[in-house]
Amino acid sequence: MARYVQGEIASGRFPPGHRLPTERELSERFGASRGAVRRVLGHFKSLGAITQVVGSGTFVSERAAELLPEPRSSASTAVSTSAGSMVKQVSPAQLMDARVLIEPQMVALIVRFATAADFARMDECLEHSESADSIEAFEHWDGALHQAFAEATHNSFFLRILELTNMVREEGEWGRLKRISLTSERRRRYETQHRAIVAALRDRDEEVARSLLEEHLLEVKQNLFGRG
Repeated sequence: MARYVQGEIASGRFPPGHRLPTERELSERFGASRGAVRRVLGHFKSLGAITQVVGSGTFVSERAAELLPEPRSSASTAVSTSAGSMVKQVSPAQLMDARVLIEPQMVALIVRFATAADFARMDECLEHSESADSIEAFEHWDGALHQAFAEATHNSFFLRILELTNMVREEGEWGRLKRISLTSERRRRYETQHRAIVAALRDRDEEVARSLLEEHLLEVKQNLFGRG
């Protein structure tokens, strides 16, 4: 889906101001979940390639063609297909084990390189997650926040890792576990933890931010699987 939108913009078939198909239309056309569609659109929005107007739709921005990378070659598509196959073999438990090890390592780079725009994106994710009226919406913005952490490293390796993470989160088993484990009390606690992590990152306090992020991920893991 992302390659399709990029290609339509690059070719001029989606010129500035063009209204993109709705989330439902994109979901049905590409056989993707609504959450997956939102993640792709959210990424394009973070790049400044699209704008979203509540009640009106999603539109191509004036500078979209120059802001978006060229559509990937067939070789890159093959790599993406391979990654998709690999993701289907990753269990939610394996994902959380990896996240606990990897995500806290992003903190040093975030503290060093994060910009005002990065923190604005984190704040946007916090606000949307706290106002989400469904588990699916909360999960989307939860994933978007952690993606924002990766983007704030300004390191392509971490960006790729978080993209793969979100691919696993789109699988049905993760959603089932989250619905079972996410009580109102736990959601409020996650929201408080998210706020504290972002505050520590904004203060450039590497030690506290890393500790808070690791504590948060371990608690999520415990709540999902009943083990540390």
